[in-house]
Amino acid sequence: MAGILVWFWNERFWLPHNVTWADLKNTDESTFPQAEDLYLACPLAFCMFMIRLVFERFIARPCALGLKIQANGPQKAQPNAILEKVFTAITKHPDEKRLEGLSKQLDWDVRTIQRWFRQRRNQEKPSTLARFCESMWRFTFYLYIFTYGVRFLKKTPWLWNTRECWYNYPYQPLTVDLHYYYILELSFYLSLLFSQFTDIRRKDFLLMFLHHVATISLITFSYVNNMARVGTLVMCLHDAADVLLEAAKMANYSKCQRLCNVLFVMFALVFISSRLGVYPVWILNTTVFESWEIVGPYPSWWVFNTLLVLLQALHTFWSYLIVRTAYRAISRGKAGKWNPLHVSKDDRSDIESSSDEDEVLPPSQKHHTNGTNGAHGTNGYLSASPCPDEH
Repeated sequence: MAGILVWFWNERFWLPHNVTWADLKNTDESTFPQAEDLYLACPLAFCMFMIRLVFERFIARPCALGLKIQANGPQKAQPNAILEKVFTAITKHPDEKRLEGLSKQLDWDVRTIQRWFRQRRNQEKPSTLARFCESMWRFTFYLYIFTYGVRFLKKTPWLWNTRECWYNYPYQPLTVDLHYYYILELSFYLSLLFSQFTDIRRKDFLLMFLHHVATISLITFSYVNNMARVGTLVMCLHDAADVLLEAAKMANYSKCQRLCNVLFVMFALVFISSRLGVYPVWILNTTVFESWEIVGPYPSWWVFNTLLVLLQALHTFWSYLIVRTAYRAISRGKAGKWNPLHVSKDDRSDIESSSDEDEVLPPSQKHHTNGTNGAHGTNGYLSASPCPDEH
């Protein structure tokens, strides 16, 4: 074990040339980041998860009920042993052939069986109230940490001149505010990483998992080799758009369509401009070019920048999803009101829409369904009522 630790903490990997761990030991005059400081984030992550439970129970839930958000979930499917066995053991999305066989076996029409499977699928999904509480918790944290980050960074020289991130590197002292900022961010993302398995399951689960792992790795890397200055810029830049996204979701669940639309547009503008514009021009420029010029590359420098480029790839993919979501919503909105967070089949959708029953209908039945549900807009994907809560 001692040999493994010596290999892992190899100075030639983590630190620039001619710098040793002994040079970065804390003294009476100076305090530097220490790897063991990060151990504090694990119990804090658990405490943050417990705070979240209390917050959702005693703050978010009363707010949701005050906004008339229903606590009950989707309508439950009527008990049926045969359909339940098919649902749990075979498929949750039966094809047309299986539907016809079940129809003959149960003496039910196909439409009724389709409705049963749709209700049974939705039955496993959380209620709108639960989703509102989750978003309100994230909104509260992002708003607090972003506000703290802005107040902290506006007093630092590296916000105005990114070359300050590398002058006298790595002998840059650790301040109390910077340490608090790092530990709080790391604790939050650790809690998100583990609570992701209990939160609302989304279609981009794997992407979000990779995002959390990359974020935790970046925070850890930048702290251990004292790239904390540029790390604070990365964290604050990312928190800006997250505040607006969670606010848009809350407006969505509250059925405040106009507010939801405005917040989504603001989120899209901030996300795309910050992560496709500011991030590569401001952050990647200083971590790749300015640091190369002032400090020079070394092994952990390559790893750090590789993670930053990986994050940029995720930014590009999510920006594509945002633009596609907005385009689909606007296109379908020609038939009625639109909500960018309610595009059916969207990559972040939580609950199946009422249009799910159209997926396996024969063409004749599809035509009949669309004709009798014209209020739902084009192909049944849009709702004429503000902020429908199917998603």
